[in-house]
Amino acid sequence: MKARPQVKNLDRPDEVLAIPRGSASTVRLGDLIIGRLVQEPGWRWSKDVQPIAGTASCQFHHVGFGISGASRVRMDDGTEVDIKAGDVFDIPPGHDVWVIGDEPAVSVIWGGWRGWGKPPVGERILTTMLLTDIVGSTDLASRIGDSAWDQVLEQHNARVREVLERYRGTEIDTTGDGFLAAFDGAARAVLAGAAVRDATRAMDLETRAAVHTGEVEVVLGNLRGLAVHETARILALADPSEVLISSTTRELASGSGLAFADRGTHQLKGVPTERQVFALVDGGATSPKG
Repeated sequence: MKARPQVKNLDRPDEVLAIPRGSASTVRLGDLIIGRLVQEPGWRWSKDVQPIAGTASCQFHHVGFGISGASRVRMDDGTEVDIKAGDVFDIPPGHDVWVIGDEPAVSVIWGGWRGWGKPPVGERILTTMLLTDIVGSTDLASRIGDSAWDQVLEQHNARVREVLERYRGTEIDTTGDGFLAAFDGAARAVLAGAAVRDATRAMDLETRAAVHTGEVEVVLGNLRGLAVHETARILALADPSEVLISSTTRELASGSGLAFADRGTHQLKGVPTERQVFALVDGGATSPKG
């Protein structure tokens, strides 16, 4: 069937969601979901949406454009950025946001909009997560320029996706310079982390990876829950080219032929109890099993 042009208007949305001190309008163009978020002065995610979402911080990965007003974003690690009129933004999961000033903050969002502001509806599953990122990506992008960085990132993403296909991983989200993927086998996830490292080394890029197994909630194609936070916190501990894994994943990967070195017990931010972390030792099994 020949594709037909589609035009919709956010002033005549397909859906309007009333939220405390604001509103969220949505239009749908096939698989594309675009929203307009209006936040009145005094609006704050942790006050007005958190009771609905039920998570400690917003777990959506937002990509959008500031129309008017201003808001401030605080990441779980304390990093803050302001979004003003004309700003294009990419906000990773794990953040709070609030309006600054006396003017409503209005933005158009096309990434991380599906399901935002609604009670989570999904199923809980046990899965092994792989989280990767490029070491020193900000400095590299600044050094080589936007055009060259875009080409590097495109190559990086293609190589990571090849690895995920080889090890039967499911891509969940991209994080700007990294990936979140889910696996039905602990050993395959660890091997995929090492394979990502090796594939990107051929591009003169250094990556690092974290692997953790836990129960998560699958909501509208994304993963939510404490286990996702734990994976991100483990990644923050990793050195360049290192693949770190949780003790849970290590136990599940026993018998796989993989070797690990103890990296100690850590108190991960936002995680109630300490977690023991291990590093993959090079020279173990190098091919997927099962």
